[in-house]
Amino acid sequence: MTESINPPDDGELEPIRIPDPQLEGIEASVRRLMEQSAQQAQQLDHLSSAPEPPGSPFAAFGMPGLGRPLSAPPPEPRPILELDGEELEDELDALSDWVDDFFLPVYGAEVTTAAPWCLEWQDHDDVVAWLHALWLAYQQHRDPEAGLSGLFVWHRDFLTHAVAAIRAPGGPLSACMTSPDRPAHRLLAGPPPSVRTEAASKRAADEPAEPDEPTS
Repeated sequence: MTESINPPDDGELEPIRIPDPQLEGIEASVRRLMEQSAQQAQQLDHLSSAPEPPGSPFAAFGMPGLGRPLSAPPPEPRPILELDGEELEDELDALSDWVDDFFLPVYGAEVTTAAPWCLEWQDHDDVVAWLHALWLAYQQHRDPEAGLSGLFVWHRDFLTHAVAAIRAPGGPLSACMTSPDRPAHRLLAGPPPSVRTEAASKRAADEPAEPDEPTS
């Protein structure tokens, strides 16, 4: 049972004295808190001035992105034939630069009847679509993220098939230039629409137009 402290007769309270062992414990706790705060401040300063993390250790194994935080995905490319207006013109200009500056000087075999070409290939929609897809694949596979075998995959899986389709003897450019001395350009007519589509178009044309609603 605790003892009550009776005030002296003059009404003034005597100061309460904390025993020395307790006082030393409080001082030690305060010192520890101050030391911990100083250590945390040093850690924050070190983190703010730390250099960027090094490259992925898996890059040498063809996995350069492994171990790094995921970055925001790039915007998805659109097929060039789905573009129009200024967007189409800008994309076609960029594609033409790649074809004239890189593709033809490196992979443009001699023009013959077995490998025709056209100086106005931009007018051939199918050729534009093929070359644009080939260009997009080239950009993807030359990126370091594709690894050391990226360009080999591009040659094997994309370039070979695209060139074979574009410059085939019976391909889209077969009526164009078959000799460097005889430039030519002609668009080959494609097959007509199917019978079902033609019939639907005819029915739509034969249906009478709905009368305009009277206005009050």
